Amino acid sequence: MAAPLFVSSGDLVADRRYQWALDYLKRGDPEAAADILEQVVETAPGFATAWFALATIREQMGNRDGAVAAFGRARDADREDYHGARLHLARLGSDEATPAMTGTYVRRLFDQHAPEFDAALVGRLNYRGPELLLKAVRELAGDRLGAMLDLGCGTGLAGVAFRPYVDRLAGMDISPGMIEQARAKNVYDELAAADLLEFLRADDADKYNLVLAADVFVYCSDLAPIAAASARVMKPGALFAFTVETHSGSGALLQGTLRYAHGEDHFRAAIDGAGLKLRHLAPVSTRTEKGFPVPGLLAIAAR
Repeated sequence: MAAPLFVSSGDLVADRRYQWALDYLKRGDPEAAADILEQVVETAPGFATAWFALATIREQMGNRDGAVAAFGRARDADREDYHGARLHLARLGSDEATPAMTGTYVRRLFDQHAPEFDAALVGRLNYRGPELLLKAVRELAGDRLGAMLDLGCGTGLAGVAFRPYVDRLAGMDISPGMIEQARAKNVYDELAAADLLEFLRADDADKYNLVLAADVFVYCSDLAPIAAASARVMKPGALFAFTVETHSGSGALLQGTLRYAHGEDHFRAAIDGAGLKLRHLAPVSTRTEKGFPVPGLLAIAAR
């Protein structure tokens, strides 16, 4: 088990005992670690990090009910859901079916992984979303794509792929750590660290020829407000191109990977509701998981 991100309890003794529990876990003694954590949360009941660690250990030991109880206490102690306890409760089937990820959780997640993100995504997970999107967009719009907005730009992988074909390139991401990595690639004309919807609603209307979201919507449960806000910043005739992971059912589904898969009905309704017209839809796999292709879809809609 990887140690959860540490947020101090404010009690030095409780913090030290938490670290002591992790030491036992590293030595291969989860029972001792759980015993210590149970004592820690008894004395520091608002210690969300300790509750989250205890929940994870209990689940790995086969104690689902105990894990659910501890994840619930972690959620209650951490209203911004810094650790993602709400997502784990949904994964275990004991909370709302498709909770939205909090901005705090997503920002922390990507700030934490930003330095090694490219190596993990491209090197280990065979990520190829930008290349697939570029090919599909060029087939519809040609080689000069005008002004582009890279939503959830991350470290700038899509920016590198699209830069030769755009006149102006803007990127935004919720994670300052990812923006720092993107800036180092020297391909963007503008970069902003911001919440996705807040950025779109504050940006100028009728501004972009292309709005792109590569492997972004796996962290968004409801695509309708994003499609509507994207349509607002698109010029007439502009394209909205994105990838999603998908499933055979309807609506949005939180997967065991803590990424959302979207049924085709969900994003079709989002596109229609935004007043956009679907121009291209194809099954793709942008990455692998445990060596197997992850099923997905690539869609392009036009204003």
